[in-house]
Amino acid sequence: MSGKATNGKRRVAVVSGGVLALSSAIGVFCALPASAAAASITDPPSLSGAKVSGTPCTVTARACVDLDKQTAWLITNGKVTLGPVRIASGGQGKETPMGDFHVLSKDKDHKSNEFPLPNGQPAPMPNSVFFEPGGIAFHSGDPKRASAGCVHVSPADSLTFFNTLNVGDEVQVTRTTKNEKGGFYGVNHLDPPKAKSDDKSSADKSDADKKSDSKSSDSKKTDSKKKD
Repeated sequence: MSGKATNGKRRVAVVSGGVLALSSAIGVFCALPASAAAASITDPPSLSGAKVSGTPCTVTARACVDLDKQTAWLITNGKVTLGPVRIASGGQGKETPMGDFHVLSKDKDHKSNEFPLPNGQPAPMPNSVFFEPGGIAFHSGDPKRASAGCVHVSPADSLTFFNTLNVGDEVQVTRTTKNEKGGFYGVNHLDPPKAKSDDKSSADKSDADKKSDSKSSDSKKTDSKKKD
């Protein structure tokens, strides 16, 4: 569960009570235009500066995410304090945006009204740390299940992320390779789900093949009658 930004459309998270953030800080960050975070689902951000050993992020980052390897780190003063830990990013069509972000708010007991449970109740997103204006967050979830855009981390790791990160901390989300075998599906050895348009094309092609076979059959019957 979670939110996402894709094809220029941003998800707006409904943040429940208990948000641990200074209102003034939230106002500053939320007032930033989307371009300020350089968010993209296709191009990694240009990160300048010395890199933290073993990560694709720079020393200014407090949290680092590598979407290709589906891993994340916590960093303090340029040194890794946690990680790499396994994560799950957004699935096909709900990709987690890349960019250089900052923590906007925290909500230990956040619930998502956008992605409710089968019984209609809001879906729990424990230990949510929101870092992208469209509603993207780190939160407790299954690292082997694609999210709707957020970054799933295990329950234990999500608690560490929640307790370590503060409003204003820098979060860098990037990728290390442009490899089809990378990302959520590559790391988990899964085939991406087919897009609806692909299914429709296959169905249309199947119908066309059936009509073609039918015409061919009718033609053969006609030829047979002529010979008789």
